[in-house]
Amino acid sequence: MKTLKFIAITFIALMLLSIVHYLIFPDVSKLKKENPAKTSFMKYRESEWREKGKKRKINQVWVPFSRISSYLVKAVLIAEDDKFWGHEGFDFEAIEKAIKKDIKQKKFKFGGSTISQQLAKNLYLSPSKNPIRKIKEAVLTWRIEKTLSKRRILELYLNVAEWGDGVFGIGAAALHYYGKPASDLNPEEAARLASVLPNPRKYTPTGTSKYVENRSKIIYDIMVRRGIVEPEYEEEIEPAYEELH
Repeated sequence: MKTLKFIAITFIALMLLSIVHYLIFPDVSKLKKENPAKTSFMKYRESEWREKGKKRKINQVWVPFSRISSYLVKAVLIAEDDKFWGHEGFDFEAIEKAIKKDIKQKKFKFGGSTISQQLAKNLYLSPSKNPIRKIKEAVLTWRIEKTLSKRRILELYLNVAEWGDGVFGIGAAALHYYGKPASDLNPEEAARLASVLPNPRKYTPTGTSKYVENRSKIIYDIMVRRGIVEPEYEEEIEPAYEELH
């Protein structure tokens, strides 16, 4: 009994130390001016490839925020974090909806993540969805929001987000899928690229899956309704925004 108690206390202590570690490290302030050479997610994928005997390399082309299509920026915000400019790292309404959905489906996916949370996960953590990882993610998100500007957070996210197996960042994604720089992406391409972000290794922007077709259409229609895009013909557009979330 004493042994089990000792093991439990030790485990909790190590867990707390691990969380406290992220209150101090890594040095998030470096990201103000420095671009990350390789993210934790990239290293994780490389480890997967090695285990499977695959000879793959990370495909990434860094693009300054000013050279990323405004259509792509807005499409990603609509799809991933529509309250990005107004929250401080967490969208509690989205988190509440995600929790209720998980309970209803008897699954624990911990959805409702903001772009800031996704950046923290991509830079420093792993795809794991366990509660401890989510706590670490929350600590890092708080530090990122406290230290970096919203514009810089978005620039970093768009350059490190996974857009396919080995494809990281919008620079590489634009070239890989459409053979053009990120600055030249049109509204339809932007909507399709944004539509696959929840599962970029399962879906491809240039594919014909119903998921991509439907989700990208919703994103595009919202862009039209908000005046981001002017359609070439008159049409009544009533997208079901809730379907995105």
